[in-house]
Amino acid sequence: MPNRIPPEIILLRDNDAPTLQGRLAAAIVRAILESRAPPGVRLPSSRGLADALGVSRMTVTLVYQELVSQGYLETAPRSGVMVAATVPHGRLRAQGGGGAVGVGAGVDWEGWLAHVPQRQRVIRKPANWRDYRYPFIYGQADPALFDHHAWRDCARRAWGTRDFAELAADQYGVDDALLIDYICSNSLPRRGIQARPDEVLVTLGAQNALFLAIELLARPDRLAVTEEPGYPDFAEALRRAQSPTTFLPLRGGGLDPADLPPGTRLVIVTPSHNIPTGATMPLDRRRQLLARAAAEDFLIIEDDYDFEMSYLAPPAPALKSLDRAGRVIYIGSFSKALFPGLRIGYMVAPAPLIARARDLRAIMLRHPPAHLQRITAYFLAQGHYDAHIVRLRQALKARRQVLEEAISRTSLVIAGAAASGGSSVWIRGAPDVDSADLARRLRAESVLIEPGHVFFETPPEPCPFFRLGYSSINEAAIPEGIRIIGRMNPG
Repeated sequence: MPNRIPPEIILLRDNDAPTLQGRLAAAIVRAILESRAPPGVRLPSSRGLADALGVSRMTVTLVYQELVSQGYLETAPRSGVMVAATVPHGRLRAQGGGGAVGVGAGVDWEGWLAHVPQRQRVIRKPANWRDYRYPFIYGQADPALFDHHAWRDCARRAWGTRDFAELAADQYGVDDALLIDYICSNSLPRRGIQARPDEVLVTLGAQNALFLAIELLARPDRLAVTEEPGYPDFAEALRRAQSPTTFLPLRGGGLDPADLPPGTRLVIVTPSHNIPTGATMPLDRRRQLLARAAAEDFLIIEDDYDFEMSYLAPPAPALKSLDRAGRVIYIGSFSKALFPGLRIGYMVAPAPLIARARDLRAIMLRHPPAHLQRITAYFLAQGHYDAHIVRLRQALKARRQVLEEAISRTSLVIAGAAASGGSSVWIRGAPDVDSADLARRLRAESVLIEPGHVFFETPPEPCPFFRLGYSSINEAAIPEGIRIIGRMNPG
């Protein structure tokens, strides 16, 4: 190990921190940790590091002082700055002869994990999707439509002295009272739902709520039913629970209750906007589904997906709003409308189920981060969420119009689109063109689409269907992107 950390391995990264001092501090700490520098190894002089990085000597001096106070560095007369004996990371040192312990055959992970089913249907989106000129992918936010200043103000308030002590404590499974109050008094009544606080559980997005509900309700001896095509994670969660599952094709507005097989015990639906077609279940079918649930003693999980994006017509009443017997477990989320990285959702169900779900959640994560819940509560309560939804609906309405006009000039067919709005359309391409192959070819043209195979338990071969999202693509880029798709998929 050299006795000095060279300046060449201290590299500034733009995404480490918003300030130069923050980026420099992160670069120095990273160099210490990655090089496993022991105590006493010297850092470059403040002048030498400043010259190497092209920053001021004062910036380096201030960062060195901050890292001394944090225990990463220490100073000594005539020795300069060095790695401290208190640097907050440990190293495993070999005992005795210095050799590794337990050298021999590796772990048979296939054997250990043989009982855990692998996911078969996974929606995959490239991590660098922003680098594509025409990203027609669903579920990503447009930062230009979000009020960052309002969110920052809410975060500042949540991190203030008055809130900090309460939110920093372990809540032992209890959710933020302000957020629960807003959900019960504002979010749910807008969907026609009345619920008490003990009937609501905050979750890490709708995904977490779905997992909890299926973990508690699905069993190998309970037949489950869901939609085809439909959201892949419905199928995967049921597969993990070893639940026998029937996939019912959509007919004229979603799942038809008349098609439910005998012995159905659990139904999972997206009645507001089917994933991925956007089909909306008619009101009479919703009533029929509830009537059959009561007569045949089964439960329903309702994912109220994308209802906020109703800019062409008012959203249909939630299935839960028609439920008088407590048979519907309702799942909602703020993540899709705000930004997907937020991961704040909620489950609404009778109190006995919520109590069990809270216990199960506590084993996994106690509760979603308290400060994130409080920031969201402030953002909602102060009206920023409603203002954001208005902006989002206006933008999506304009993009939808441009998208439909562009598609009309191609041989592509809109096979499904939410009548009330939404943020994606379901496309049928040429019958002899497989959408997975089309997607691969389009990437070379800087176009992203979502192939349709993943939405089917048994996809057609070839599968001409694919989803086009328009929440994250600039309106001006839509016509050219559609033109390229049409050229690559001639009818």
